[in-house]
Amino acid sequence: MSVLTKNTVNERRYCSQPRREPPKQISALGDQTKTFAIITSRKKWTAGTNLTYFCFSDRSENGPDIWRGSDSDIAVVQSAFERWMALGLGISFSKVDSPLEAVLRIGFQQGDGSWSLVGTDNRTEKDHGKRTMNFGWALDNSYGEDTALHEIGHAIGLEHEHQNMNAGIEWNETAVMEYFRGEPNFWKDKDIEWNVLRKLSKADTNGSAWDPNSIMEYWFEPGLINKPEPYADGLRPAGGLSSQDIEWAETWFPRGHHAELTLGKSKQLELAVGETTSFSFTPHKSGSYTVYTIGQSDSTLVLFEKTPQGNTQIAADEDSGQERNAQIKADLKSGMEYVIGVRLHYKTESQTLRLIIDES
Repeated sequence: MSVLTKNTVNERRYCSQPRREPPKQISALGDQTKTFAIITSRKKWTAGTNLTYFCFSDRSENGPDIWRGSDSDIAVVQSAFERWMALGLGISFSKVDSPLEAVLRIGFQQGDGSWSLVGTDNRTEKDHGKRTMNFGWALDNSYGEDTALHEIGHAIGLEHEHQNMNAGIEWNETAVMEYFRGEPNFWKDKDIEWNVLRKLSKADTNGSAWDPNSIMEYWFEPGLINKPEPYADGLRPAGGLSSQDIEWAETWFPRGHHAELTLGKSKQLELAVGETTSFSFTPHKSGSYTVYTIGQSDSTLVLFEKTPQGNTQIAADEDSGQERNAQIKADLKSGMEYVIGVRLHYKTESQTLRLIIDES
């Protein structure tokens, strides 16, 4: 087995995720299966979501100077968004001209590490004066594009792959600590624990098999991993989006057109736990409308207005762990097309979930 020595030169920088409070637990349910199902899918975006993003740049007057990226770095990030977009998923991305319009606000502060909030955590960060993603080193290198693909992967809901509980990784913890404490990362022990040694729950990893070639996997030098033995001499992902990355994205954000929702007529949702779908609705007159779910289930409901720039979120509601159904009331305009996204978090086999829109 290879051993990491003190003479080993570490030139590779790594994504360092900020510590976040865990999602609100549904502990009062008293049903472990239900709790697991809700936590698994609640950070995933619903079908129809358009993620707007803004890059702080040398050409803009927004944000501190240290957040502003060069044209070459922004071009790499743009290319990575286009690569994810090319998969034709049920979510999309749109570049906007102001951080006030952006769900993803991307900085390029050197020395602050590369990181991103995960999935819908980006939406809960309401302060538009804060970044939700950062690139802490120049991207004009051999792994710059993979860095950008990796951080966007976090933004759509992926976690670090080596922390997958199914990986079965046994670390050489002394070597790991020494490696990441050193240059150029200079991580504190708590950051090493959070980003490398900590095992994610089954819910956080979707219960999927470990993918050593995932874009969400780190590159590890020899001597850091004891087991599985084939990786004791180092783990080097192939680079780019792996086939399993693509399969994961297509499972959670399936392609498809928006079926029409008719006023006053409920639609039964043929969804498995964790799945998402969307519907379109065009009112014939302006007024107040209510869209809501019917049935004993746990779900997230999101209402979008369809625009040439992409779907704009108007409102959202989640009923997980509550004795009620998801419901949105909104004033809609005649002739305007709206999209209604639903993600089912939990229901039993005997339960059904229906969706309906009525005039308020």
